[in-house]
Amino acid sequence: MDTRHTAARELRRGMKDSIPIIIGLLPFALILGIQGAQKGMSVLEMPLMAGLNFAGGSEFAAVGLWNKPLPILLIVGVTFMINTRHILMGAAFAPYIRHLPLRRLLPALFLMTDESWAMAMADIRKRKEAGLPLFSLHYYMGVCMTLYVVWVAASAAGAAIGPVLGDVSAWGFGMAFPAVFLVLLRGMWKGWKPALPWFASLAAAVLVYRTAGGAWYVPAGAAAGLLTAFFTAGGDEA
Repeated sequence: MDTRHTAARELRRGMKDSIPIIIGLLPFALILGIQGAQKGMSVLEMPLMAGLNFAGGSEFAAVGLWNKPLPILLIVGVTFMINTRHILMGAAFAPYIRHLPLRRLLPALFLMTDESWAMAMADIRKRKEAGLPLFSLHYYMGVCMTLYVVWVAASAAGAAIGPVLGDVSAWGFGMAFPAVFLVLLRGMWKGWKPALPWFASLAAAVLVYRTAGGAWYVPAGAAAGLLTAFFTAGGDEA
């Protein structure tokens, strides 16, 4: 009974902590749905795409490429490149979730987004300082499920109202995502040396974006971050 009570409390804590993130994500989910509707996606197709490819940036890329006839291979390729950032996120997350049975691990990884990953990592740090077990699956799932339901529902709502709103790119919602990520990164800050992979990833992404164009800056940034994390960790052990 006590275990169930603890699980419910952790679930509620995750849902509560996700509320500020929802405020930042909600406009983007609506815009995603609106843009999808303007590309010809139906109210059913939009939430299906958002629910199956729950990854933010790659969803916008897929909507941008949506056309008739549908360029399936191009959409799959671009989506894959953009989502390679999950390799870096998963590598950092792996030590805390590797003990989970497969039936819990797979849903946890499927629902992992930039925001839920950052919140989980920040919570791990807080629990470590408090002397608690490092990873709370129920807290993490509370965050993930709340973000998932809101994102999919809001994208469907955007698809429903999109045809009557016209161009929404000038509404000023473009600062919502950067603001959310700055807040998340501030909560994870542990000093300059642990942040080296962030800066290496940023520098590589900017360089490739400026020189190569396309979506190659995403895997380039992820690869640079992974390599920097690997070599700086090796240096610490030595």
